[in-house]
Amino acid sequence: MKIMTDLTQIKKIAAKKEDENWAYRAYLKSLSVPTEEIDAIVHHILAEVTAQIDCTQCGNCCKKIRPTLDDEDIIIFATGLKMSVDEFREQYLAVEEDAPSVIIFNDLPCPFLVNLRCENYPNRPKECQSYPHLHKPEFTSRSISVLMNYEICPIVFNVFEQLKKVL
Repeated sequence: MKIMTDLTQIKKIAAKKEDENWAYRAYLKSLSVPTEEIDAIVHHILAEVTAQIDCTQCGNCCKKIRPTLDDEDIIIFATGLKMSVDEFREQYLAVEEDAPSVIIFNDLPCPFLVNLRCENYPNRPKECQSYPHLHKPEFTSRSISVLMNYEICPIVFNVFEQLKKVL
């Protein structure tokens, strides 16, 4: 399996394949294949792809995406930085403009991305730990999010492209 990691190329391909990808999403949703079977295929491809990609050589997710943080994330992250929760909130967090109950980092790239690595990695938010979320069940019901991450994450890009070859 040939893996693409060049973010410039991925972005160009994503623009070129936008209509194709939306059509493929519709095709996936129309299949009479059980969700668990599609998930198993995605998880198998994901294992193959992640074995060949080192996220610490990319960090694009931390440059382009603001994860949401819940109270537990905030406490754990602040503690890992040896900061008070109030100080951490004031210095690094913001409220999502369209959703006032959603807390995000106040800056992009993530202020804790240093040399393509999270400065507080053991204490990162749950959304960061879970990214790119392809291991989760019900891939087809989350396919809009997958397409949103297609040009951002080489793992998502390669898994989606391989999935097109399999199904």
